[in-house]
Amino acid sequence: MFLCSLILLVCNRISAFYHPPYHSSAVQTFQKQPQLITLILLLLLLTGCSSSNPNQAATERHEYAFVTNGKSNTVTVIDLKTFRSQATIKVGKDPTSVVASPTRNEVYVVNSGSGTVSILNAESLRAEASFTVGRSPYSLALSPDGNTAFIPNSGSGDVSVVDLTTRRVLKRIATGRFPSAVAPTPDGKFLVVSNRDDGTLSLIDLKQLTKVSDLKVGAAPGPLSMLPDGSQVFVANTGDGTVSAVALPSLQLLTHLLVGKTPAHLALKPDGGELFVSNFDSNSITIINTYADEVSQTLLAGSNPSHLVVDHTGSFLYASNFGSHSITAIDVESRRVLATVSVGANPDALALTPDGHYLLALGTSSNDLAVVDASVRALSTLVTLGIAPRDLAIKVFDSPRNPASPNSAPATPSR
Repeated sequence: MFLCSLILLVCNRISAFYHPPYHSSAVQTFQKQPQLITLILLLLLLTGCSSSNPNQAATERHEYAFVTNGKSNTVTVIDLKTFRSQATIKVGKDPTSVVASPTRNEVYVVNSGSGTVSILNAESLRAEASFTVGRSPYSLALSPDGNTAFIPNSGSGDVSVVDLTTRRVLKRIATGRFPSAVAPTPDGKFLVVSNRDDGTLSLIDLKQLTKVSDLKVGAAPGPLSMLPDGSQVFVANTGDGTVSAVALPSLQLLTHLLVGKTPAHLALKPDGGELFVSNFDSNSITIINTYADEVSQTLLAGSNPSHLVVDHTGSFLYASNFGSHSITAIDVESRRVLATVSVGANPDALALTPDGHYLLALGTSSNDLAVVDASVRALSTLVTLGIAPRDLAIKVFDSPRNPASPNSAPATPSR
């Protein structure tokens, strides 16, 4: 503001000094240079000074982590700029999975105990609506356009298809016994369902909303991972220590790959070239070459590796070690363990912040969120959550800025 005032003062002085009461041609020629200076100073005033006002920006960016607390029946919202709790939202009974919409400022929470899905408004941080699905839903997946939700109901042996625009259940489609995970194809034409108690995959035609076929895979199939082009899906068979590779949309079995005991989670590199498998009861991570459909290597991890996440560059892999209360960071290219970081008790679900600077880990028994600085691979802070945190989702969006509210710069978490 001082600079703006100074420019105005100079302009006024120049104008007063170079405007005498007579107008000879010599004087008019003499005045051309100061007029140009005055014009430049006025342009600086209009451009520089107007943008220096911190409240001029039309929108404000928000970055939140939404965490389900299974035994508190709540969702904790963490501001990822300050790493402080922003709100606690009451939802249904025994919330498990949480998914953020890519197209709406909404977050969806699966309430396994009450057989419902809660819709949270990401702007107001309130529960806006809920709808009933089947018995014992556990997870949720969204269609590529974000307009439809698919919820496997493990207790009723079907999948609920929900129109998120009208918030109406379109149909419940019968699958195998105890469906636990779902994955839509990238073109939005089909849905793959893993049925744990049947040892099968089901393929659903999403245009007709009917089941097309079933395929026998390994024992107790669970987590699914689909290639970016939708040509194959991989399923972790938790009961027999294998991963099945399946061609799509034919639902044809390509091979069974032997991994470790109790494969608990799958993480795909962004380019789809490698698939990482956490083997919970083998304390190892298996790497699968998805182009050749073969195991390329197995790495040692901590005790009971549970959840995996790959950074957006495909350079680093992070594993939560449920049994040793730690996070393992691995260089993907060299296969070298870079660090092991102690976090909360029994860490499970993981996520990276949008800028990739911090890794978030849920301590399921210590009821906290560990914030790990990914650049130095060290614990930055712990954020208190509700009881038995289960899952987390990150939502980034812009909203109209309140001119009365001051700007807050991103804070670096302290220990």
